[in-house]
Amino acid sequence: MSVEILDGATIVHFLEDEEAFNNTVGNRFARLDTNNDGLLSYDEMLKELQGLRVFETHFGIDVEPDPDELARVYASLFIQFDHNLNGTVDLEEFKTETKQMMLAMADGMGFMPIQMVLEEDSILKKAVETEYNKVSA
Repeated sequence: MSVEILDGATIVHFLEDEEAFNNTVGNRFARLDTNNDGLLSYDEMLKELQGLRVFETHFGIDVEPDPDELARVYASLFIQFDHNLNGTVDLEEFKTETKQMMLAMADGMGFMPIQMVLEEDSILKKAVETEYNKVSA
């Protein structure tokens, strides 16, 4: 984990760099696709969805979520990715929904820089690294 400074523009610039975005999302998809069938099942995506920690914190404090409510939220998040509702997520669905989520984050952040703690292999961390590499080149 590291503390990084980013804003909505960092995310937008990353999304506009199709090569960086596609490589990052493709690598993330490949790591999640544990049976290497080119599709993500609910079980394969569950760890990623749990990493979002949707209801597990309240103002930075861990709370005990209702397991049934959490299961419903994860199922609905999976359906957001499963555009054709066939019970699996292919790479294009994963890219499309990831891009939409990141655009929503960028919109919510605006252009005021904020500090965030990011996991080393997170897509947001890759966005920060991509921007840093462009600025320092």
